[in-house]
Amino acid sequence: MRKSWIAFAAAAACTLGAQAQSSVQLSGLADVYAGSIRMAGDASRHNGLGDSGLTTSWVGLKGSEDLGSGLKLNFAFTSFFKLSNGSQGRFPGDTFWSRDANIGLSGNFGSVTLGRWLAPNFLPSILGNPLGDSFTFAPLILHMDVPLFNGSGWGSTVESDTGWSNQIAYTTPNLGGFTGTVHYQLGNSNAADKGKRNVGASFLYFQGPLTVTGFYERDQIANPVPAALGYTKTNWLLTGAYDFKVVKPYIGYGQAKVTALGGNAKTIHLGASAPLGGTGSLIASWARTRNTIGGASATRKTLTVGYDYFMSKRTDLYVMYMNDRITAQTSGNSFGVGIRHRF
Repeated sequence: MRKSWIAFAAAAACTLGAQAQSSVQLSGLADVYAGSIRMAGDASRHNGLGDSGLTTSWVGLKGSEDLGSGLKLNFAFTSFFKLSNGSQGRFPGDTFWSRDANIGLSGNFGSVTLGRWLAPNFLPSILGNPLGDSFTFAPLILHMDVPLFNGSGWGSTVESDTGWSNQIAYTTPNLGGFTGTVHYQLGNSNAADKGKRNVGASFLYFQGPLTVTGFYERDQIANPVPAALGYTKTNWLLTGAYDFKVVKPYIGYGQAKVTALGGNAKTIHLGASAPLGGTGSLIASWARTRNTIGGASATRKTLTVGYDYFMSKRTDLYVMYMNDRITAQTSGNSFGVGIRHRF
């Protein structure tokens, strides 16, 4: 892995030197926290340094080339990593370019992206809750994307990951604050996955203080390494937020369904952020999911409150407290104090 990163750094340096006149950027984000985590159903708590409290740490290259007549070529190659021990990926076995590995074209028609890129669920869900893309403390994201590997048996409602490999995606130009994207993920060529595919659509709408987002997915393939789920699962979510300056409330509702297994998982989300202390914000977020898929009968409720303070445009300090409850399971309480830096 060390040799891979050395090769990556060398390639980045060569690229930046050779393409200084074009838009090529080496960038990333580092996020680490100290705290104590205990989720609902955990037998014990984990104390110490934790990775990616508010945003998953990543580093990579992105850029574009002007092809003339308003046409641009765009690319992105980015990888997740952990600050606590320097390992690559979000979890053992994660692919190297698990955040981005794509190339595409953009112009007056919108944009087309090929390769590993965002799944339909990602932007609508992180823009639709006040804790954004926190896979540690954001209740909506935890319910959607993070299964609990403990005695509770609680699984994520969206099993296709926040990024899709083997993807073709088309995004419309900005139409009065509205942009929409159609996503299609091809399956593998092996016999077990032949004919399997993921399809979906997402939209974002920004008009003054109003934000509305949504997505729909029909999933047959897991990610980041494409593999057949064994069934077809549908997911959808709608969210809304309105910035009143003194407070910004959030609301969201979504469902997951597996027809072959019966039942569904219904999630409601409420949240708010409010300016406090100059460049700081007080944050609260709550999600409730009722799961009856496959004969299950359980409800999960998660509440997080916290404070995020920006020391500069690129660096912020945060403190978070979370309570997590699942029917017939021991409840969990977590807290963390962390720092996040963008470069």
